[in-house]
Amino acid sequence: MHVALFTLGGTIAMAGSDGSATGPVVNRLTGADLTAAVPGLTESGVRLRVQDVRAVPSADLTFARILDVVAAGSRAVAEGAAGVVVTQGTDTLEETAYLVDLVWPHPEPFVLTGAMRNPTLAGPDGPANLLAAVRVAAAEPARGLGALVVLGDEIHAARRVRKTHSSSTSAFASPDTGPLGRVVEERVRILTAPPRHTPLPTPSTAALAEARVALYPATFDDDGALLAGLPGGHRGLVVAGFGVGHVSSALAPTLGALAERIPVVLTSRTGAGPVLRHTYGAIGSETDLQRRGLLGGGLLDPYKARVLLRLLLASGADRATITAAFAEHG
Repeated sequence: MHVALFTLGGTIAMAGSDGSATGPVVNRLTGADLTAAVPGLTESGVRLRVQDVRAVPSADLTFARILDVVAAGSRAVAEGAAGVVVTQGTDTLEETAYLVDLVWPHPEPFVLTGAMRNPTLAGPDGPANLLAAVRVAAAEPARGLGALVVLGDEIHAARRVRKTHSSSTSAFASPDTGPLGRVVEERVRILTAPPRHTPLPTPSTAALAEARVALYPATFDDDGALLAGLPGGHRGLVVAGFGVGHVSSALAPTLGALAERIPVVLTSRTGAGPVLRHTYGAIGSETDLQRRGLLGGGLLDPYKARVLLRLLLASGADRATITAAFAEHG
């Protein structure tokens, strides 16, 4: 049995800029370096086929680059890999994992992991996270679950996981559902299995470049002036509203006017919970905004809603298809 490992850089692969533990860290470690530092990996019985992808901070990852890794993962599965592991920086992990989940068509697990402490610090978490990710990618119980995020021995569904702290080793959580399972004494335990959705088509790089989607957070005493330039080359907008999906009464007409021209998706900026559909009726409420043409994002947070909307627009989806997709995925 073997697992395909793709390395993209990030904290898990960083070391001292001059080979020491002092000064800012940079990407230096290869896949061979990473695997050599993992106690118990050889004894796990899982062989790794390692491919080093261009190492960049996760802030520099793109839709196109992640979709290239998905294509490489598909080729690895066709060649007999039991699963795929990707190491990357954690800053955008919740978004890249969701993008993978939307398009991954195989039952073999696609597992993403990283680290919060780089190898120059006391107690780096990268080796343990990588070992757990490999175990999950090779585990029969993880088949059919799509893209997974594994850190701290917790197994999270890509569609629900969030980075909830800037530096803690327990930064990743799934606020609405909790983890799907855990790695316990070298055993992968899946405690709950969410339903899988039909994979979406993978658009071309050119189509992705044209499918620009803006994200706009509602804030206290905001007059919406920053929205005056939209669409301005943007084909979609995600609004991170207050609470269950509210904005100020002054902002509501502006969003309604935009919704007549481009898809506008309403989400919550809170970090957990859904936008509602018909509980509140004031101007700027979720009911009012939907009446003005905004689409409900359901349980999707703003960042994941943006990933889904951009993927749909790049694939040529019309408004009816977009509405149905958010009803299904949200």
